[in-house]
Amino acid sequence: MDITQINKNLSQGNLDDPKIFPHLYRLTLSPYVFEYEFGLDNLPLEPGILLIRGARQYGKSTWLEQQIVQTIKEFGAGSAFYLNGDYLADLNALATQLEILAVSFAKNTKVRRIFIDEITTISGWETVLKRLVDSGILTDVLVVTTGSKATDLRRGAERLPGRKGKLARTNYLFTPVSYKSFYKACHKKLKAKTLFAYLLSGGSPIACTELATQGVLPEYVIQLVRDWIEGEIAKEGRQRSALINIFNVLFRFGGNPVGQAKLAREANLANNTVAHGYIEILHDLGCVIPAYPFDMSKRNLILRKPCKYHYMNVLAATAYHPAQIRSVDDFMKLSEAEQGIWYEWLVAQELQRRTAIRGQELLKPLAFWQSKQHEIDFYDATEQFIEVKKGKCTALEFAWFVKQFKRSKLRIINKNNFETKAIKGLSLENFLLENI
Repeated sequence: MDITQINKNLSQGNLDDPKIFPHLYRLTLSPYVFEYEFGLDNLPLEPGILLIRGARQYGKSTWLEQQIVQTIKEFGAGSAFYLNGDYLADLNALATQLEILAVSFAKNTKVRRIFIDEITTISGWETVLKRLVDSGILTDVLVVTTGSKATDLRRGAERLPGRKGKLARTNYLFTPVSYKSFYKACHKKLKAKTLFAYLLSGGSPIACTELATQGVLPEYVIQLVRDWIEGEIAKEGRQRSALINIFNVLFRFGGNPVGQAKLAREANLANNTVAHGYIEILHDLGCVIPAYPFDMSKRNLILRKPCKYHYMNVLAATAYHPAQIRSVDDFMKLSEAEQGIWYEWLVAQELQRRTAIRGQELLKPLAFWQSKQHEIDFYDATEQFIEVKKGKCTALEFAWFVKQFKRSKLRIINKNNFETKAIKGLSLENFLLENI
């Protein structure tokens, strides 16, 4: 069903035709339904512009359709309309459609909402919104936009300075399905494989469902991820072969720090500027997040030193790993050291998920701490220190930590559960099940 037909139905309050909401219809056929949690529990009643960004295949379109249905049910026919950036040819088409919809709301509706899915596929989309807000056309409208490039979250003030209304918060990172939601829906079927299936899925609903029902990630899911990433790489004028080289270096170095020059050299790229360009794109896509050493005395990141590169979209790691991991059994064939790296990536993804829900700085680089003798995998002002171990360990091994950081807490993710005044040992599963 095309956009004009969809909006005609919305103006009449017709929500029954499954063609209007294809993602919601597919959801009714799915054996598993997961909850979405990314810091936006309810849409604001006030006008403004919301930027919701996140990876493809993580449920943004399904969530958006849910919000349209809820708006129509609560506020009546003609209170919400829909656009899709994937099917708008250019900026002129976007502007024309917005101008039509802005004068098509029901006369007495209490809210006016326009939902634009995948707006970031239209280069320069922000110029249209700026112009229509400044001209008064969108003054009393809440515009909810989704997209797959998170550049807008890191540069939101530049995108729409002063045009996002008086909303308390306007930027959101659409997060993966939480482990708690996955466990609730799938543990009965997966049992002991639940944690590892979640790890491979990266919290993507489509990957979660396939692993729970079939026990394997089908190639179409892998290809969806690759098509999205490589499509964005191509739009930036970059090469797929260089992207693969970058990914292979990240797999090879795992949780070890690597400098830009070394990254470029190992990936056979021209120079560190080229390597940095690829990392920037992967960062904007929410696939890879850098982690820098943290200076505890100055309370800031040490940007001049080599950093670690964590996958914050673990499904992307699954899609590109040279071992072609498609099932829990495949994952278990990896060495303990390799599995430990995946544990670190999943923790990095979870930390970013928590940051997004709390509304803290989105896509902010992670941090780790190191001295000449010791290193802790993650440091965060809210989460404190986190060390990730695949095997077992004890508090005795970290007695030095208590002397080094007398007022801080350390959580050690490992196979042993223990707790002292400053140190707590817990499993990766229990860490993922923590209340935020």
